[in-house]
Amino acid sequence: MTAILIDGKIFAADIRARVADHVARLKQDHGLTPGLAVVLVGEDPASQVYVRNKGKQTKEVGMTSFEHCLPADTPEAELLALIDRLNAAPAVHGILVQLPLPDHIDADKVINAIDPAKDVDGFHILNVGRLATGQKAMVPCTPLGCLMMLRDRLGSLSGKRAVVVGRSNIVGKPMAQLLLRDSATVTVAHSRTQDLPAVCRGADILVAAVGRPAMIPGGWIKPGATVIDVGINRVPAPEKGEGKTRLVGDVDFETAVEVAGAITPVPGGVGPMTIACLLANTVTACCRDSGLPEPEGLTA
Repeated sequence: MTAILIDGKIFAADIRARVADHVARLKQDHGLTPGLAVVLVGEDPASQVYVRNKGKQTKEVGMTSFEHCLPADTPEAELLALIDRLNAAPAVHGILVQLPLPDHIDADKVINAIDPAKDVDGFHILNVGRLATGQKAMVPCTPLGCLMMLRDRLGSLSGKRAVVVGRSNIVGKPMAQLLLRDSATVTVAHSRTQDLPAVCRGADILVAAVGRPAMIPGGWIKPGATVIDVGINRVPAPEKGEGKTRLVGDVDFETAVEVAGAITPVPGGVGPMTIACLLANTVTACCRDSGLPEPEGLTA
């Protein structure tokens, strides 16, 4: 048996098309254009590429992109003042501060300075608490993308045994909360979990989000399980030439694809969904701000 590949590029393109359609209707019917502000501090090359992609895709779906690139030595107070201005700006419906931030800036203080209604990353402590208690929240983009893929593949998640390997605030914990909300039976596993292979083998849904290349082999996967690999790890690829690298997930794809029922590849699986869900969250924030119905199929 070879697993069905869950193609994140195709799925994300569909999400972006639905976002663009909703944006066009907001403009036509209500004179509203959703706006996303992205703030980058410093010159981290990976972050610069990511911010450029966000800006490009924001414009492609018809939204307004506000990009703020600040020097690495920007004082924390200056960054907080910018966030205050963006919080007060009516044209800005979503605010994202690109992480990581330079060491002299307190990331938690910055995240919690964002208006929770504009926190399209879903990292503000109020949104974390709302998600945990089943209230309406802004949901982190990567877990939201994973949830959309799972619903599309499996329909109802009710009663499914789900194992999330990894307990980060960005993916593991919110992923577990979303699966619980969809009535899955959820286990959060991590580096201290006893007999991790056995725990994984009990999962109908296995979400890997630990940041360790090819940590989960096919032998840990229940036959027919749906595997969502969130890991993006760069490893040496001498076959491509000296000093070259390639991307791999947290799951050993070659062995897992022989056992799983469906699996996301790396690259091309969860990755493309993150920016697509960021755009979806911005549209949702715009609709909530204006008291309009939220876009169907684009929220948790």
